[in-house]
Amino acid sequence: MSEQAQGEVSGRRPRSLSGIKSTGVPHLGNYLGMMRPAIELQESYDAYYFIADYHALTTTQDAAQMRASTYEVAAYFLAFGLDPTRTAFFRQTDVPQVAELTWILSCVTSMGLLERAHAYKAAKDRGEGGSVSHGLFAYPVLMAADILLYDSDVVPVGKDQVQHLEMTRDMAQRFNHVFGEGTLRLPQAMVREEVMTITGLDGRKMSKSYDNTIEALLPSKQLKKRLMQIVTDSKGLEEPKDPETCNIFALYRYFSTPEEQAQLAEKYRAGNFGYGHAKLELFEKVDAHMAPFRARYEALKDDHDTLEDILRDGAKKAAVVADEVIERVRSRCGYPARPWAGRG
Repeated sequence: MSEQAQGEVSGRRPRSLSGIKSTGVPHLGNYLGMMRPAIELQESYDAYYFIADYHALTTTQDAAQMRASTYEVAAYFLAFGLDPTRTAFFRQTDVPQVAELTWILSCVTSMGLLERAHAYKAAKDRGEGGSVSHGLFAYPVLMAADILLYDSDVVPVGKDQVQHLEMTRDMAQRFNHVFGEGTLRLPQAMVREEVMTITGLDGRKMSKSYDNTIEALLPSKQLKKRLMQIVTDSKGLEEPKDPETCNIFALYRYFSTPEEQAQLAEKYRAGNFGYGHAKLELFEKVDAHMAPFRARYEALKDDHDTLEDILRDGAKKAAVVADEVIERVRSRCGYPARPWAGRG
C-alpha cells in the first residue's frame, strides 16, 4: 500500500516525519538534503518535524551548548520557511513518550540487528566497538521510536539513512508479530534522488565529521571565502573542463535552473574559463538564494521566547498523536492506561 493510500484509508492526509540533531550550525548539506525537502512536504502532508536533542546527547554533553544549538536549529528551520501553524514543530525531549516507546521496542529488538547498524560497524572497524556508549549502540531504536510514535507514513531520508528506515520497519513488524498486527504503522522511506549526497568542499559527502561543510547562512563575505576553498583538479585556465566531475558544478545544480546549468557547462567545455570563475558564479547563486533566509534568521535567532513558544505549541500537537500511539502500544503489552492519558 502506498503512503498516499495509507493516509486515505485512515481518513487523514499522509503524515511526514523528519528530525535534525541539535549539534552545531546547519550546513548546505542539511538544508538541501533534509530541511528544504521537509519544508516542501508541508504543502501536501501532515508534517511532524522535531529537533533531535535526545540523539544529540551522544555527542553534545554540555548543557549550554545543547540549549544554544537547539535554538539555532529552530531559527534556521523557521527562517527557511517552516510554517508552525501547519506543522507540528517541536523539541524531541518535550514529548517524553518517545523514551517509553524506545524501551518497549528495545525488548523486541535483537542485538544482531543493532550490530549491523552503520555507525556501530564503523566504530567496530576502528577498534572502538567496546568503548562506544549504549546511546550510540541503541541509536537506531530511538530513531525507530521517533518515527513510529507519530504513525508516520513517509520519512524523507538520504541514501545513507535508508538503513534506519529498514531497521524501523523490522522493529515495527517484530512488535506487531508479537503483540498484534496493525499496532504500529509501517513507514516508507522517501528518497529524493537529486539530493541523495551533497558534496562538500573536498568532494566527499558534506559532513561535520570531515570538516568540509559550508554553513547555510554565512554572511556574504564569509560564504565567498568558504566557497573559494572547494577542491578542484589542476587544469589550467585555457583547458576545457568536465562539469560532470566538478565539485563546484555539483553544488551549482541545486541553486540554478536547467538553462543556467547548460550555459555554465558550455563555458566549462569551451576552455578559457577557470575554476575561480566557476566559484564566483556559484557564490552569486548561493548568496542570492540565501539572502532572504539570512534576514529572517537574524530576526529570529535571539528571540528565545518566541522560539520556545513555537516549540512548546508544536510539542502539544505532537503529544496528542504520541498519546494515541503509546496507549495503543501499552494496551497490547498488557499495561494499564496512564491516568493522565489524553491530556497531552
